[in-house]
Amino acid sequence: MPRVAALYRYPLKGFTPEPCEALSVLRSGQVAGDRVLGIRFADTEAPDNAWSRKTGMLALVNTPGLACLRVRFDAATLRLRIDLNDATLVDAPLDDQGRRRIADAVADYVLTLKENPLTDHPERLPLRVVGDGVTPRYHDSEAGEVTLHGRGSLAALARALSVAEISELRFRSNVAVDGLEAWEEQSWVGRKLRVGSVLFEAGKPKLRCLATHANPETGKRDLAVLETLTSAFGQEMPIFAIAMAIGRAPGVITVGDQVELRD
Repeated sequence: MPRVAALYRYPLKGFTPEPCEALSVLRSGQVAGDRVLGIRFADTEAPDNAWSRKTGMLALVNTPGLACLRVRFDAATLRLRIDLNDATLVDAPLDDQGRRRIADAVADYVLTLKENPLTDHPERLPLRVVGDGVTPRYHDSEAGEVTLHGRGSLAALARALSVAEISELRFRSNVAVDGLEAWEEQSWVGRKLRVGSVLFEAGKPKLRCLATHANPETGKRDLAVLETLTSAFGQEMPIFAIAMAIGRAPGVITVGDQVELRD
C-alpha cells in the first residue's frame, strides 16, 4: 500500500521548505502555512494580499541562488529569519519596518549573484514582502492545490539523468509518496484518492519550469530536468507530480498515512 513518505510546506514562496510530520489541509483546499509570504518586484502591480504570477516575484525560476538561503518562519509571532551558511542574513517581524529590513537584506544578497533578476532591472527595486503570514495565496496557480509525487517517478528520473539520486526538493511538492511505480500517480488524474483522512480529486499534472534545474543545496543549475522529462519519457510538455483539489472536508495528513484510490 502506498504511504506518505514526507511532507513539506513553503512559508516563503520560492525559498526553502519546512519539512513537517503533519500538514493541515484547509477548507479552501490549500495547506495551512504554505506560501503565506512572498517577495515581489516593485513593478508588479498586484495588491500585496492578492495572487500574482511568479514572474513578478523572486523565485527559483529567476534566482536559483535562493536555494542557498535557509528560512525559518514563526507563525505564532509572525517573525521571519533567513540564514546564509552559518550567519543570519535577517531576522525581523512582519511589521512595516521589519518587512523593509527583510526585503533590503534579500535584495543585497540577490545582487551578489551572477544570475539574478535585479541587476539589469532597476525598476524591480525596492523589493517588497507581501502576505499576511497566515493565508496561503502565492502558489504557482491561483487555485493553490496540494501537490503530490511518487518517489518511484523520482528514481526513474534520476536514472534517466545518470545520477545516483535527485532531491525531491527540486519539485517543491507538499506530499511525497513511497510504494508507487514510476509515473503511477499520473494515472490518477481525474480520479478521487484518499490521503490519510482527507479525500482529494486529482486535478492535473504539474508542468515544470527552470526552478527544477537548481540544486537545492548549492543554488547552481546543474541538471537538465526539463529536457530529460520530455526526451526520456515521451512527454509533450515537462511534467512531474500532480495537483490535487480537496474533495470534501478539510483534515490532517501525517507521515505514514496510507494513500489509496477511491471509486
